[in-house]
Amino acid sequence: MRAWEYDGQKVTLVERPAPVPGPGQVVLDVTAAGLCHSDLTLTGRPAESHPFPLPLVLGHEVAGTVRELGEGITGLAVGDPVVVHGPWGCGECRRCWAGEENLCPRAARERIFPVGLGADGGLAEQLLVPSARHLVRADGIDPVQAAPLTDAGLTAFNAVRLCRPAMAEGSTVLVLGVGGLGHLALQLVKHLTPARVVAVDVSPAARDLAARLGADVVLDPTAAPVAEEVRALTGGDGADVVMDFVASELTLSDAVVCLAPGGELCVVGVGAATVPVAVKTMPLGSTVRTPYWGPRGDLEEVLALSRQGALEVHTTEFPLAEADRAYELMRTGGLVGRAVVRPVVRPGEGA
Repeated sequence: MRAWEYDGQKVTLVERPAPVPGPGQVVLDVTAAGLCHSDLTLTGRPAESHPFPLPLVLGHEVAGTVRELGEGITGLAVGDPVVVHGPWGCGECRRCWAGEENLCPRAARERIFPVGLGADGGLAEQLLVPSARHLVRADGIDPVQAAPLTDAGLTAFNAVRLCRPAMAEGSTVLVLGVGGLGHLALQLVKHLTPARVVAVDVSPAARDLAARLGADVVLDPTAAPVAEEVRALTGGDGADVVMDFVASELTLSDAVVCLAPGGELCVVGVGAATVPVAVKTMPLGSTVRTPYWGPRGDLEEVLALSRQGALEVHTTEFPLAEADRAYELMRTGGLVGRAVVRPVVRPGEGA
């Protein structure tokens, strides 16, 4: 099978043996794989800094159909459409039993890595999933839509769910970065809460997308200081919730200055910037959250919202052979929404 492999220096399209499932395992034909800035962060680090073995097949947003079932699997059949719940845990602790494998306290020390971010991922024609508990049915959803929902959608939903009590009538939510995750968070806030949404992005195309998706106010950070505009919009109070989907020095600085006392700062982006958290460096009474992926139950809710037509992923599709071009467009800011690679072409469609 073909797969995009990272060897610690470069990402290359290679041939690998097709996986064979052992007891309790499942092999998927990958119908769509979303690309994420986390991939660029991973491949931009020195090889020796990674705690997992290399080479590694990338791709942590995965939709597919069941190709082969290992011994002991029930409740699934060959051909079933599924997505992969990517944060893999030990499966035995209280967090995992609650469906919160994204918060498994044993995963790191037991060297259990997420799909595509330490364990081989789905940027390939096939994927071996070590346990059927990592699979969620995705009937009725286009795989190009379904794949990004497993991270971009799930992480955005988890972030909104955690901050939702602060998104009451009359509140203001500031969304910094209307990219792969931000454009989904914007839709979720508008669909699930009565809050006013102020969206910020340096890209004109991203700002246009934010406006089309229902943002109440769209700001260009290159035209005027974001903090001044947000203070003016809120009568000087600041935003009740700030969701930073970039986490650069500039966005985190804006986030803190824009946050109202008692507000919630939700840092979702994987940028390298940090913010000091202390009584005199943050607004009084504020909360800082760092959501990571989300529980399996959240993924099921995200898929349900997609089936209802309440959540749409804006995508650009690429064939498997052009994943490197997609990554380059991501590096240069040439994409709006999510890049999705289609390793296995669906019946009746061209390559």
